[in-house]
Amino acid sequence: MHIETISSAVGEALGEPIPGILLVGGMGTRLQSLLPHTPKPLAPVGENPFLEILVLQLRTWGVRRLVMCTGHRAEQIEETFGDGRKWDVNIEYSQELSPLGTAGALRFAKPLLQQVPDFLVLNGDSFLELDFQQFLRFHREHGGLVSMAVRKVQDASRYGTVDLDAKQRVVGFREKDNAGAAGLVNGGVYLFRRDALAHFPDGPASLEKDIFPRLLDHGVYAAEQYGMFIDIGTPEDYARAQLLRQSLCQAALSEKTTKGNPV
Repeated sequence: MHIETISSAVGEALGEPIPGILLVGGMGTRLQSLLPHTPKPLAPVGENPFLEILVLQLRTWGVRRLVMCTGHRAEQIEETFGDGRKWDVNIEYSQELSPLGTAGALRFAKPLLQQVPDFLVLNGDSFLELDFQQFLRFHREHGGLVSMAVRKVQDASRYGTVDLDAKQRVVGFREKDNAGAAGLVNGGVYLFRRDALAHFPDGPASLEKDIFPRLLDHGVYAAEQYGMFIDIGTPEDYARAQLLRQSLCQAALSEKTTKGNPV
């Protein structure tokens, strides 16, 4: 993959610049048999760490200020990405000293999110192709505390599904099951209003299990996406990412989203 100069300012198009938070502190236990000494976000996809694809995607969206919430093998991630200048972004780090979960990691990074009305969050082990400017507009127009990007998949059994009403408001979540049916799943990309952090408890907590259900009465909305979606959380999907590496890199460097079939 060649690093290209991206002149997009999408992250600033609808107001103040949006910082991007990358959740990269997990243990990645299901990939440890393949990568015993490497944190999951640094899993190589072709010649590049998976996390580099996400950094390039954020830069393409015009999101130039990044915060990496690190934990497991944090020093490897910081050594690889440094201050971000190689990618023409600015990277700061929020390193948890003990596992805090996805919500706990965000709460811990709160001091780095002063004076921003909204912030973007990406899971460090999944890629979702989307039109960020459209997603940001959706978030501002609906006025909820959280907007999540969702994607229809043919087999939602390993993810659990998201239930929406006619106004795209999230009304509930269904746990993983063995039915193997199609459904809308959480794509691991979110826009938060900063005041949503007031609902986060101190200490370890999960966005999916603890925070999103708690915020439903305050307004959680979901915007369906149609582009590429993959997470590398299992050996099977990590192998699939290798086959798709060229398409992933192209999607990360494109501001356009191509409508695809459910995955």
